[in-house]
Amino acid sequence: MNTIYVKYQGTPQLQTMTKEMLQQIPIDYPVGGTIYGTLLNYQEEFNQLKPLLTTAPYNDFPKAPILYIKPANTLNAHQKIIPLTNDVENVQANGTLAIVIKKNAYKVKKEQYKEFILGYTIANDITIPHENYYRPAILHKSRDGFCPIGPYIVSVDSIYDPNNLTISTFVNGELKKQVSTSGLIRSIGQLLEDVTEFMTLSAGDVLLTGIPSNPPLVNDGDLVSITIDQIGTLTNEIKVF
Repeated sequence: MNTIYVKYQGTPQLQTMTKEMLQQIPIDYPVGGTIYGTLLNYQEEFNQLKPLLTTAPYNDFPKAPILYIKPANTLNAHQKIIPLTNDVENVQANGTLAIVIKKNAYKVKKEQYKEFILGYTIANDITIPHENYYRPAILHKSRDGFCPIGPYIVSVDSIYDPNNLTISTFVNGELKKQVSTSGLIRSIGQLLEDVTEFMTLSAGDVLLTGIPSNPPLVNDGDLVSITIDQIGTLTNEIKVF
């Protein structure tokens, strides 16, 4: 049986259990550290943007992972509302595999990555469509509730091969996007090695592995579900306030 880590609403700590033991009561997002997103880590997206990356203002391909932060105000839980304001026409639903760090990680070698990972969960990196790839898109990515994550963390040992997981995005029950982590440019271990080459990831931090090209656009009233093999399903409704 798979070991999972769950945070129930109103409780301060993660609880360890199996999926079979999961109670049908409201659960909170299971993370509390800094969330780092990764851009241009899917080969499909990279190939699509190649012509742009070799011209001004970029002029060259990135040499290191392009990271951004989803701040604390973006955190959102399974089955909670993703709030939009009236000035936003639509948003992208970016389903991604999220790595939860177990202990401080600095200069990690890719072969050792499992030692530094508590487990994996699902994130929906909600983003207002934009065309900035090398500069922080705070306006587009950092609004309240723009990072649903969960429902729980699946332990690292429960996932046989995190580099071969199917990620499916459903909108109102219809499959709109499907990718595999096998399409990542930097594998899980390589991404952890490259990021910790220049910075420390602390226990509880989260590293989003990448977002696919051409994500589905969603708006008021849409129900978005992200399913990842061996992990589960993260579901949220979009609502304009």
